[in-house]
Amino acid sequence: MGCSQAADEAAPAAAPAPAAPAAGDAAAPAAAPAGGDAGACCKADDTTPTLDLIKATPKGGLHNPYKDKIAELADAGHKKYMSAGCNGCHGGGGGGGMCPPLTNDTWVYGPDDDTLFRLIAQGSDGLKAAGYHRVKQEVVVGPMPPFGGILKTSDDLWRIITWMRSVNPSSATKPPLQ
Repeated sequence: MGCSQAADEAAPAAAPAPAAPAAGDAAAPAAAPAGGDAGACCKADDTTPTLDLIKATPKGGLHNPYKDKIAELADAGHKKYMSAGCNGCHGGGGGGGMCPPLTNDTWVYGPDDDTLFRLIAQGSDGLKAAGYHRVKQEVVVGPMPPFGGILKTSDDLWRIITWMRSVNPSSATKPPLQ
């Protein structure tokens, strides 16, 4: 899968909306801790399918279990990035290609773990359908395809995000609604 030549028509208005779900989204599942506690999700080596984890976790509740192991796990995450075909659009080192680079400070939907996990798993169309909005502009030749069916486990996706943090360390320190 790769970026298509169709333009992403979700360009923000003069004042972009925050990278947060629209009001009125469904409440968190009963099993999830109230308020989407930062410790609620996620665990290392989790074999839960990515889309199942999204369904079971309130918006804002997805947190990278490897945030303190970036240097240790970067190579493993890069291997998953390459095997999933992410390099076809974002380049082998994340420097871009026909789609946005992962190495600059422009994160179209926001740089926080929750938004990145959902974007990669659901694709940009799925993220917009869930009420998220673009917060920054970047050269985008087409929508981000969903990889939730390609990446077999949540752990696979967290390791890719961990590698992304290794090539863009400042992205992890930016506030979610940048």
